[in-house]
Amino acid sequence: MKLNLNNAALKISAGLSRQFPKDAIPQIAFSGRSNVGKSSLINSLLQRKSLARVSSAPGKTITINFYDVDRKLFLVDLPGYGYAKRTQTDKQKWSSLTDGYFTDNPNSDLLRLVIQLVDSRVGPTADDRDMLRYLRLASIPHIVVATKCDKLNATEKKKCVETLCADPDLCDAECIILYSSQTGAGREELWEEILAHCNL
Repeated sequence: MKLNLNNAALKISAGLSRQFPKDAIPQIAFSGRSNVGKSSLINSLLQRKSLARVSSAPGKTITINFYDVDRKLFLVDLPGYGYAKRTQTDKQKWSSLTDGYFTDNPNSDLLRLVIQLVDSRVGPTADDRDMLRYLRLASIPHIVVATKCDKLNATEKKKCVETLCADPDLCDAECIILYSSQTGAGREELWEEILAHCNL
């Protein structure tokens, strides 16, 4: 089954768990720290320039954005974490909203995959590791996507993959993909994973 990527739109920016859509279609969630490139990656996947809004200030937005793709799946952009200048109140709001997505989501059984983003240049941060451990303990299927790989040369890319594959916190990730929103590297491989997990 093919997706019509031209038929993709923002369904809702949910600031409360009760706003999560109840549509019975698979969900693919994107998790990562602020400024890791989640919005750019979603735009790249959908071949759109600005469907997913790239915030000018990291950590500014605390909503979960549901992108409806051809009425066949949701791409779910979880709010970025780890932004040091975020207030304690905002951190609590982020934690509550994100936790609610996993624990108070009427369609939690339709969450097919979490795509955990890490910066290919720095590797997993402490916050990334916390999220990866949560996904492992909750037995949630997940893969790791190392973003901004266009910033690395061939030797650095090889070392990046070797380092990530050897990392114990990534041991339960089903695969590791190097991705560049600038060049499209990794896009086809990532779509294959998404479609396979959604049985599309």
